[in-house]
Amino acid sequence: MRPMITRRLIQLSWGLILYGVSMALMLRANLGLDPWDVLHQGLAPRLGLSFGMTVNLVGLVVLLLWIPLRQRPGIGTVLNIIVIGTVVDLSLPFLPAPHGYPLRFAFLIAGIVLNGIAGGAYIGAGLGAGPRDGLMTGLARRTGWPIKLVRTAIELSVLATGWLMGGTVGVGTVLYALTIGWVVHYALPFFTLVRKDVAAQAGGDAQL
Repeated sequence: MRPMITRRLIQLSWGLILYGVSMALMLRANLGLDPWDVLHQGLAPRLGLSFGMTVNLVGLVVLLLWIPLRQRPGIGTVLNIIVIGTVVDLSLPFLPAPHGYPLRFAFLIAGIVLNGIAGGAYIGAGLGAGPRDGLMTGLARRTGWPIKLVRTAIELSVLATGWLMGGTVGVGTVLYALTIGWVVHYALPFFTLVRKDVAAQAGGDAQL
């Protein structure tokens, strides 16, 4: 039992770290972000915080919304709030802004692929959904609405809000929406260590 717990914690940790790196790659590409990161980017200057610290703060606020939904966080939930945004801020200084569309698209595609693999890794560890995923599954359970409807409503809402505040929406936003599900779909079975709750967590993205 102990070796399995250790393996799950290690997988969770590197999954969250790589997720943060993937977000930094998409930021540097500057071709459009996923819906939640559009919101984070729009909020950051208004809060006077770095992008990464905004990610962490939004994660904490979303976690508080779990209370009326009676969702139970796991260690993965807590580490998600602490690690991902922090890694984004630490990664950005080591990733110079790419020049020219070929390199920018390379950063974008690398970011999306890494995002899906990292999401599959931390979800597959089965140690707790991310705060945004938990909000989605909690709302679906409480309202009786299907996951796909709840997820669409949440992501369209945060995308519109972030765009109105100046977040970057572009081809990367569309490409992420069209491909991330496929990447996670193929990555998740490879990394799934515990079947319990993994299917529920897989309904959204790794930050979810």
